Amino acid sequence: MLDPTVFKAYDVRGLYPEELDEAGAYAIGRAYVEQFAPARVAVGRDMRLSSPSMAAAAREGAADAGADVLDLGMVGTEMLYFAVGDLELDGGIMVTASHNPKQYTGMKIVRGGALPVGGESGLLDVRDRARAGAWHRAERGAVREADIWDRFVERVLSFVDVSSLKPLRVVIDAANGMAGTMLPPVLERLPMVDVVRCYFEPDGTFPNHEPNPLLPENRAFIVEKTRTSNADFGVAFDGDADRCFFVDDTGDFVPGDFTTALFAQAILGREPGGKVIYDVRASWAVPEAIRAAGGVPLINRVGHAFIKQRMREEHAVFGGEVSAHYYFRDFSQADSGTVPFLLMCELVSRHGKLSAALAPFRERYFITGEINTPVADVPAKLAELEERFGGEGTVTHLDGLSVEFDDWHFNVRPSNTEPLLRLNLEALSRELMNEKRDAVLSAIRA
Repeated sequence: MLDPTVFKAYDVRGLYPEELDEAGAYAIGRAYVEQFAPARVAVGRDMRLSSPSMAAAAREGAADAGADVLDLGMVGTEMLYFAVGDLELDGGIMVTASHNPKQYTGMKIVRGGALPVGGESGLLDVRDRARAGAWHRAERGAVREADIWDRFVERVLSFVDVSSLKPLRVVIDAANGMAGTMLPPVLERLPMVDVVRCYFEPDGTFPNHEPNPLLPENRAFIVEKTRTSNADFGVAFDGDADRCFFVDDTGDFVPGDFTTALFAQAILGREPGGKVIYDVRASWAVPEAIRAAGGVPLINRVGHAFIKQRMREEHAVFGGEVSAHYYFRDFSQADSGTVPFLLMCELVSRHGKLSAALAPFRERYFITGEINTPVADVPAKLAELEERFGGEGTVTHLDGLSVEFDDWHFNVRPSNTEPLLRLNLEALSRELMNEKRDAVLSAIRA
Protein backbone atom coordinates (compact mmCIF):
# COMPACT_ATOMS: atom_id res chain seq x y z
CA MET A 1 0.00 0.00 0.00
CA LEU A 2 1.30 3.41 -0.95
CA ASP A 3 -1.30 6.15 -0.63
CA PRO A 4 0.03 9.28 -2.38
CA THR A 5 -1.13 11.43 0.54
CA VAL A 6 1.65 10.02 2.77
CA PHE A 7 4.16 12.24 0.97
CA LYS A 8 4.20 15.45 2.99
CA ALA A 9 6.13 18.70 2.65
CA TYR A 10 9.12 17.48 4.64
CA ASP A 11 8.82 13.69 4.95
CA VAL A 12 6.66 10.60 4.48
CA ARG A 13 4.02 9.80 7.09
CA GLY A 14 0.80 7.79 7.18
CA LEU A 15 -1.30 5.18 8.92
CA TYR A 16 0.13 1.66 9.01
CA PRO A 17 -0.85 -0.44 7.11
CA GLU A 18 -3.89 1.32 5.61
CA GLU A 19 -1.88 4.12 3.94
CA LEU A 20 1.68 2.79 3.97
CA ASP A 21 2.93 -0.77 4.42
CA GLU A 22 6.03 -2.87 3.65
CA ALA A 23 5.33 -2.96 -0.08
CA GLY A 24 5.17 0.82 -0.05
CA ALA A 25 8.39 1.02 1.98
CA TYR A 26 10.16 -1.19 -0.55
CA ALA A 27 8.91 1.00 -3.39
CA ILE A 28 10.09 4.18 -1.66
CA GLY A 29 13.53 2.72 -0.93
CA ARG A 30 13.93 1.61 -4.53
CA ALA A 31 12.54 4.81 -6.03
CA TYR A 32 14.81 6.93 -3.84
CA VAL A 33 17.92 5.17 -5.15
CA GLU A 34 16.71 5.28 -8.76
CA GLN A 35 15.94 8.98 -8.46
CA PHE A 36 19.21 10.14 -6.88
CA ALA A 37 21.63 7.29 -7.72
CA PRO A 38 23.42 7.15 -4.35
CA ALA A 39 26.20 4.55 -4.13
CA ARG A 40 26.05 4.14 -0.33
CA VAL A 41 23.12 4.85 1.98
CA ALA A 42 22.22 4.22 5.61
CA VAL A 43 18.88 2.99 6.93
CA GLY A 44 17.80 3.39 10.56
CA ARG A 45 14.54 2.85 12.41
CA ASP A 46 12.71 3.87 15.55
CA MET A 47 10.98 1.68 18.15
CA ARG A 48 7.49 1.55 16.59
CA LEU A 49 6.04 -1.94 16.27
CA SER A 50 5.96 -1.70 12.48
CA SER A 51 9.45 -0.24 12.12
CA PRO A 52 11.56 -3.46 11.93
CA SER A 53 9.62 -4.80 8.95
CA MET A 54 9.28 -1.37 7.33
CA ALA A 55 13.02 -0.73 7.62
CA ALA A 56 13.80 -4.18 6.22
CA ALA A 57 11.60 -3.45 3.22
CA ALA A 58 13.23 -0.07 2.63
CA ARG A 59 16.68 -1.68 2.81
CA GLU A 60 15.68 -4.31 0.27
CA GLY A 61 14.31 -1.71 -2.11
CA ALA A 62 17.47 0.41 -1.89
CA ALA A 63 19.73 -2.62 -2.37
CA ASP A 64 17.70 -3.95 -5.30
CA ALA A 65 18.14 -0.58 -6.98
CA GLY A 66 21.91 -0.96 -6.72
CA ALA A 67 22.94 0.92 -3.57
CA ASP A 68 25.12 -0.52 -0.81
CA VAL A 69 23.14 -0.23 2.41
CA LEU A 70 24.40 0.25 5.96
CA ASP A 71 21.86 -1.02 8.48
CA LEU A 72 22.13 1.18 11.60
CA GLY A 73 19.47 -0.73 13.51
CA MET A 74 17.32 1.08 16.09
CA VAL A 75 18.67 4.62 16.43
CA GLY A 76 17.50 8.16 16.98
CA THR A 77 16.84 10.18 13.84
CA GLU A 78 19.79 12.46 14.51
CA MET A 79 22.04 9.37 14.52
CA LEU A 80 20.99 8.65 10.94
CA TYR A 81 21.83 12.25 10.03
CA PHE A 82 25.17 11.92 11.82
CA ALA A 83 26.03 8.67 10.06
CA VAL A 84 25.33 10.11 6.61
CA GLY A 85 27.50 13.15 7.31
CA ASP A 86 30.30 11.55 9.30
CA LEU A 87 30.71 8.48 7.08
CA GLU A 88 30.38 10.63 3.95
CA LEU A 89 27.50 8.54 2.65
CA ASP A 90 25.36 9.54 -0.31
CA GLY A 91 22.10 9.51 1.65
CA GLY A 92 19.89 7.75 4.13
CA ILE A 93 16.39 6.73 5.17
CA MET A 94 15.10 6.90 8.72
CA VAL A 95 11.96 4.83 9.29
CA THR A 96 10.01 6.85 11.85
CA ALA A 97 6.75 8.68 12.34
CA SER A 98 8.40 11.10 14.77
CA HIS A 99 5.87 12.43 17.31
CA ASN A 100 2.76 10.91 15.69
CA PRO A 101 0.54 8.41 17.56
CA LYS A 102 1.33 4.70 17.60
CA GLN A 103 -0.73 3.77 14.51
CA TYR A 104 1.53 5.81 12.21
CA THR A 105 4.63 4.93 10.24
CA GLY A 106 6.82 7.07 8.01
CA MET A 107 10.26 8.00 6.71
CA LYS A 108 12.67 10.91 6.81
CA ILE A 109 14.88 10.84 3.73
CA VAL A 110 18.18 12.65 3.18
CA ARG A 111 20.85 12.94 0.52
CA GLY A 112 24.59 13.41 0.99
CA GLY A 113 25.54 15.73 3.82
CA ALA A 114 22.22 14.89 5.52
CA LEU A 115 20.41 17.34 3.22
CA PRO A 116 16.67 16.61 3.45
CA VAL A 117 14.59 15.34 0.56
CA GLY A 118 11.31 17.26 0.78
CA GLY A 119 8.38 18.28 -1.36
CA GLU A 120 10.45 20.94 -3.13
CA SER A 121 13.66 18.89 -3.36
CA GLY A 122 12.73 15.61 -5.02
CA LEU A 123 10.29 13.86 -2.70
CA LEU A 124 7.44 14.17 -5.18
CA ASP A 125 9.66 12.63 -7.85
CA VAL A 126 10.30 9.72 -5.48
CA ARG A 127 6.54 9.46 -4.97
CA ASP A 128 5.86 9.25 -8.69
CA ARG A 129 8.57 6.64 -9.27
CA ALA A 130 7.43 4.57 -6.32
CA ARG A 131 3.82 4.55 -7.43
CA ALA A 132 4.73 3.74 -11.05
CA GLY A 133 6.89 0.77 -10.03
CA ALA A 134 8.61 0.59 -13.43
CA TRP A 135 11.97 -0.43 -12.02
CA HIS A 136 15.30 -0.25 -13.79
CA ARG A 137 17.47 -3.35 -13.87
CA ALA A 138 20.48 -3.00 -11.56
CA GLU A 139 23.14 -5.11 -9.91
CA ARG A 140 21.99 -5.60 -6.34
CA GLY A 141 23.93 -3.72 -3.69
CA ALA A 142 25.30 -5.18 -0.48
CA VAL A 143 23.58 -4.86 2.91
CA ARG A 144 25.63 -4.88 6.10
CA GLU A 145 25.24 -3.73 9.68
CA ALA A 146 27.06 -0.64 10.93
CA ASP A 147 27.71 0.54 14.51
CA ILE A 148 28.06 4.30 14.81
CA TRP A 149 27.35 4.63 18.54
CA ASP A 150 30.84 5.47 19.82
CA ARG A 151 31.43 8.05 17.10
CA PHE A 152 28.03 9.63 17.76
CA VAL A 153 28.62 9.93 21.52
CA GLU A 154 32.01 11.57 20.97
CA ARG A 155 30.55 14.05 18.50
CA VAL A 156 27.66 15.26 20.65
CA LEU A 157 29.87 15.57 23.72
CA SER A 158 32.27 17.75 21.70
CA PHE A 159 29.69 20.56 21.80
CA VAL A 160 30.23 21.18 25.52
CA ASP A 161 33.03 21.29 28.07
CA VAL A 162 32.07 18.32 30.24
CA SER A 163 34.55 19.38 32.93
CA SER A 164 32.62 22.66 33.36
CA LEU A 165 29.39 20.92 34.36
CA LYS A 166 28.32 21.41 37.96
CA PRO A 167 26.15 18.99 39.95
CA LEU A 168 22.70 19.16 38.41
CA ARG A 169 19.45 17.32 38.86
CA VAL A 170 17.58 16.89 35.58
CA VAL A 171 14.29 15.13 34.87
CA ILE A 172 14.14 13.48 31.44
CA ASP A 173 10.90 12.20 29.90
CA ALA A 174 11.84 9.89 27.04
CA ALA A 175 8.15 9.16 26.33
CA ASN A 176 8.99 5.49 25.60
CA GLY A 177 10.65 6.76 22.43
CA MET A 178 14.17 6.74 21.04
CA ALA A 179 15.65 9.01 23.72
CA GLY A 180 15.51 6.07 26.12
CA THR A 181 17.90 4.17 23.85
CA MET A 182 20.02 7.05 22.57
CA LEU A 183 20.75 8.95 25.79
CA PRO A 184 22.16 6.33 28.22
CA PRO A 185 25.63 6.08 26.56
CA VAL A 186 25.82 9.90 26.73
CA LEU A 187 24.61 10.08 30.32
CA GLU A 188 27.33 7.62 31.38
CA ARG A 189 29.84 10.33 30.51
CA LEU A 190 28.13 12.95 32.69
CA PRO A 191 28.82 11.87 36.29
CA MET A 192 27.89 15.30 37.67
CA VAL A 193 24.36 15.13 36.26
CA ASP A 194 21.81 13.31 38.42
CA VAL A 195 19.14 12.23 35.94
CA VAL A 196 15.63 11.26 36.98
CA ARG A 197 14.85 8.85 34.13
CA CYS A 198 11.20 8.61 33.14
CA TYR A 199 9.72 6.27 30.52
CA PHE A 200 13.12 5.26 29.14
CA GLU A 201 11.86 1.85 27.98
CA PRO A 202 11.36 1.93 24.18
CA ASP A 203 7.74 0.93 23.54
CA GLY A 204 5.96 1.64 20.28
CA THR A 205 2.57 1.41 21.97
CA PHE A 206 3.40 4.58 23.99
CA PRO A 207 1.68 3.30 27.15
CA ASN A 208 2.14 6.50 29.16
CA HIS A 209 1.48 9.35 26.74
CA GLU A 210 1.96 10.21 23.08
CA PRO A 211 5.50 11.36 22.25
CA ASN A 212 4.50 14.90 21.27
CA PRO A 213 5.56 17.43 23.93
CA LEU A 214 4.08 20.32 21.95
CA LEU A 215 0.65 19.26 23.20
CA PRO A 216 0.03 20.50 26.76
CA GLU A 217 -1.54 17.21 27.84
CA ASN A 218 1.66 15.36 26.91
CA ARG A 219 3.96 17.68 28.83
CA ALA A 220 1.86 17.79 32.00
CA PHE A 221 3.94 14.92 33.37
CA ILE A 222 7.35 16.57 32.86
CA VAL A 223 6.08 19.84 34.36
CA GLU A 224 4.85 18.14 37.53
CA LYS A 225 7.84 15.80 37.83
CA THR A 226 10.31 18.68 37.50
CA ARG A 227 8.56 20.55 40.29
CA THR A 228 8.27 17.61 42.68
CA SER A 229 11.85 16.45 42.01
CA ASN A 230 13.33 19.86 42.88
CA ALA A 231 15.17 19.65 39.57
CA ASP A 232 17.32 22.28 37.89
CA PHE A 233 15.34 21.70 34.72
CA GLY A 234 13.28 19.10 32.90
CA VAL A 235 13.49 17.93 29.30
CA ALA A 236 10.90 16.04 27.24
CA PHE A 237 11.81 14.33 23.97
CA ASP A 238 9.60 13.54 21.01
CA GLY A 239 9.27 10.03 19.58
CA ASP A 240 12.37 9.90 17.39
CA ALA A 241 14.31 12.13 19.81
CA ASP A 242 15.46 14.78 17.33
CA ARG A 243 13.56 17.41 19.33
CA CYS A 244 13.58 18.23 23.02
CA PHE A 245 11.45 20.63 25.02
CA PHE A 246 12.52 22.26 28.27
CA VAL A 247 10.86 23.04 31.59
CA ASP A 248 12.65 25.45 33.93
CA ASP A 249 13.39 25.05 37.63
CA THR A 250 9.97 26.46 38.57
CA GLY A 251 8.15 23.99 36.32
CA ASP A 252 7.31 26.54 33.62
CA PHE A 253 7.46 25.40 29.99
CA VAL A 254 10.11 27.16 27.90
CA PRO A 255 8.95 28.22 24.42
CA GLY A 256 11.18 27.12 21.57
CA ASP A 257 11.99 30.66 20.51
CA PHE A 258 13.25 31.58 23.98
CA THR A 259 15.39 28.45 23.96
CA THR A 260 16.71 29.43 20.53
CA ALA A 261 17.70 32.83 21.92
CA LEU A 262 19.57 31.26 24.85
CA PHE A 263 21.44 28.78 22.67
CA ALA A 264 22.30 31.47 20.13
CA GLN A 265 23.87 33.56 22.87
CA ALA A 266 25.89 30.59 24.13
CA ILE A 267 27.14 29.57 20.69
CA LEU A 268 27.94 33.13 19.63
CA GLY A 269 29.96 33.49 22.81
CA ARG A 270 32.34 30.98 21.28
CA GLU A 271 31.97 32.18 17.68
CA PRO A 272 31.23 35.92 17.67
CA GLY A 273 30.00 37.30 14.39
CA GLY A 274 28.35 34.03 13.37
CA LYS A 275 25.11 33.80 11.45
CA VAL A 276 22.03 32.29 13.10
CA ILE A 277 18.88 31.16 11.30
CA TYR A 278 15.44 31.52 12.91
CA ASP A 279 11.91 31.05 11.59
CA VAL A 280 9.17 33.58 10.81
CA ARG A 281 7.08 32.57 13.83
CA ALA A 282 9.73 33.49 16.38
CA SER A 283 9.64 36.05 19.15
CA TRP A 284 11.53 39.30 18.72
CA ALA A 285 13.65 37.93 21.56
CA VAL A 286 15.53 35.79 19.03
CA PRO A 287 16.95 38.40 16.61
CA GLU A 288 17.54 40.85 19.45
CA ALA A 289 19.48 38.26 21.46
CA ILE A 290 21.53 37.32 18.38
CA ARG A 291 22.45 40.93 17.66
CA ALA A 292 23.26 41.58 21.34
CA ALA A 293 25.67 38.62 21.26
CA GLY A 294 27.41 39.98 18.17
CA GLY A 295 25.76 37.64 15.68
CA VAL A 296 23.85 38.07 12.46
CA PRO A 297 20.15 37.06 12.62
CA LEU A 298 18.65 35.61 9.42
CA ILE A 299 14.91 34.99 9.23
CA ASN A 300 13.70 32.00 7.21
CA ARG A 301 10.74 29.89 6.14
CA VAL A 302 9.49 27.26 8.56
CA GLY A 303 10.59 23.66 7.96
CA HIS A 304 13.75 21.64 8.38
CA ALA A 305 14.36 21.29 4.63
CA PHE A 306 14.41 25.08 4.22
CA ILE A 307 16.40 25.77 7.39
CA LYS A 308 19.10 23.21 6.53
CA GLN A 309 19.49 24.53 3.00
CA ARG A 310 19.87 28.08 4.33
CA MET A 311 22.35 26.88 6.94
CA ARG A 312 24.55 25.59 4.12
CA GLU A 313 24.15 28.65 1.94
CA GLU A 314 25.05 31.03 4.77
CA HIS A 315 27.47 28.74 6.63
CA ALA A 316 25.43 29.57 9.72
CA VAL A 317 26.70 28.31 13.07
CA PHE A 318 23.24 27.57 14.47
CA GLY A 319 19.56 27.54 13.60
CA GLY A 320 16.45 27.25 15.74
CA GLU A 321 12.73 26.87 15.20
CA VAL A 322 9.79 27.57 17.47
CA SER A 323 8.88 23.89 17.11
CA ALA A 324 12.09 22.94 19.02
CA HIS A 325 14.17 21.87 16.05
CA TYR A 326 17.74 23.04 16.74
CA TYR A 327 20.35 22.83 13.99
CA PHE A 328 24.14 22.86 14.29
CA ARG A 329 26.73 23.59 11.63
CA ASP A 330 29.14 21.08 13.17
CA PHE A 331 26.49 18.35 13.15
CA SER A 332 26.08 18.27 9.36
CA GLN A 333 23.76 21.32 9.65
CA ALA A 334 21.25 18.83 11.05
CA ASP A 335 18.87 18.96 13.97
CA SER A 336 19.59 17.19 17.22
CA GLY A 337 17.84 16.59 20.51
CA THR A 338 20.94 15.42 22.38
CA VAL A 339 23.11 18.47 21.68
CA PRO A 340 20.50 20.94 23.04
CA PHE A 341 20.19 18.85 26.20
CA LEU A 342 23.96 19.04 26.68
CA LEU A 343 24.03 22.77 25.93
CA MET A 344 21.34 23.34 28.55
CA CYS A 345 23.39 21.41 31.12
CA GLU A 346 26.36 23.67 30.36
CA LEU A 347 24.27 26.84 30.33
CA VAL A 348 22.68 26.16 33.72
CA SER A 349 26.04 25.11 35.17
CA ARG A 350 27.61 28.40 34.11
CA HIS A 351 24.79 30.87 34.67
CA GLY A 352 22.66 29.46 37.46
CA LYS A 353 18.91 28.99 37.44
CA LEU A 354 17.22 28.62 34.08
CA SER A 355 14.29 30.72 35.24
CA ALA A 356 16.68 33.61 35.93
CA ALA A 357 18.22 33.32 32.46
CA LEU A 358 14.74 33.43 30.95
CA ALA A 359 13.45 36.32 33.06
CA PRO A 360 14.56 39.12 30.68
CA PHE A 361 12.64 37.46 27.84
CA ARG A 362 9.54 36.69 29.87
CA GLU A 363 9.37 40.22 31.24
CA ARG A 364 9.50 41.86 27.81
CA TYR A 365 8.01 39.49 25.22
CA PHE A 366 4.50 38.06 25.42
CA ILE A 367 3.70 35.34 22.90
CA THR A 368 0.56 33.39 22.09
CA GLY A 369 2.11 30.15 20.95
CA GLU A 370 0.67 28.62 17.79
CA ILE A 371 -3.13 28.74 17.44
CA ASN A 372 -4.70 26.70 14.65
CA THR A 373 -8.05 27.55 13.06
CA PRO A 374 -9.85 25.69 10.24
CA VAL A 375 -10.88 27.98 7.39
CA ALA A 376 -12.92 27.32 4.29
CA ASP A 377 -10.80 29.31 1.82
CA VAL A 378 -7.16 29.78 2.88
CA PRO A 379 -6.02 32.21 0.11
CA ALA A 380 -9.10 34.37 0.48
CA LYS A 381 -8.69 34.57 4.25
CA LEU A 382 -5.02 35.52 3.95
CA ALA A 383 -5.94 38.29 1.52
CA GLU A 384 -8.64 39.49 3.90
CA LEU A 385 -6.19 39.56 6.83
CA GLU A 386 -3.66 41.52 4.82
CA GLU A 387 -6.26 44.08 3.80
CA ARG A 388 -7.44 44.51 7.39
CA PHE A 389 -4.12 44.61 9.24
CA GLY A 390 -1.51 45.42 6.62
CA GLY A 391 -2.30 49.08 6.06
CA GLU A 392 -0.35 50.46 9.02
CA GLY A 393 2.17 47.66 9.47
CA THR A 394 5.10 46.25 7.53
CA VAL A 395 3.92 43.30 5.43
CA THR A 396 6.07 40.38 4.25
CA HIS A 397 5.21 37.10 2.54
CA LEU A 398 8.27 34.97 3.25
CA ASP A 399 6.05 32.24 4.70
CA GLY A 400 2.36 32.98 4.79
CA LEU A 401 1.53 36.51 5.93
CA SER A 402 3.63 38.45 8.44
CA VAL A 403 2.66 41.92 9.65
CA GLU A 404 4.89 43.93 12.01
CA PHE A 405 4.07 47.03 14.06
CA ASP A 406 6.14 48.94 16.62
CA ASP A 407 4.85 47.02 19.61
CA TRP A 408 3.33 43.81 18.19
CA HIS A 409 3.54 41.49 15.20
CA PHE A 410 2.02 38.31 13.89
CA ASN A 411 2.49 35.57 11.33
CA VAL A 412 -0.31 33.50 9.80
CA ARG A 413 0.71 30.43 7.79
CA PRO A 414 -1.38 27.86 5.97
CA SER A 415 -0.98 24.21 6.91
CA ASN A 416 0.74 21.97 4.36
CA THR A 417 -1.80 19.19 4.84
CA GLU A 418 -5.08 20.67 6.10
CA PRO A 419 -7.32 23.72 5.45
CA LEU A 420 -5.91 25.47 8.52
CA LEU A 421 -4.34 28.80 9.34
CA ARG A 422 -1.66 28.84 12.04
CA LEU A 423 -1.36 32.06 14.03
CA ASN A 424 1.67 33.15 16.06
CA LEU A 425 1.47 36.60 17.65
CA GLU A 426 3.62 38.62 20.02
CA ALA A 427 3.32 41.96 21.80
CA LEU A 428 5.38 43.96 24.26
CA SER A 429 2.76 43.72 27.01
CA ARG A 430 0.43 40.96 28.09
CA GLU A 431 -2.60 43.21 27.75
CA LEU A 432 -1.72 44.18 24.19
CA MET A 433 -0.98 40.56 23.30
CA ASN A 434 -4.41 39.48 24.53
CA GLU A 435 -6.11 42.34 22.72
CA LYS A 436 -4.39 41.75 19.38
CA ARG A 437 -4.70 37.97 19.61
CA ASP A 438 -8.45 38.28 20.01
CA ALA A 439 -8.68 40.79 17.16
CA VAL A 440 -6.73 38.65 14.69
CA LEU A 441 -8.48 35.44 15.73
CA SER A 442 -11.84 37.15 15.34
CA ALA A 443 -10.91 38.11 11.78
CA ILE A 444 -9.67 34.61 10.98
CA ARG A 445 -12.82 33.00 12.34
CA ALA A 446 -15.28 35.48 10.87
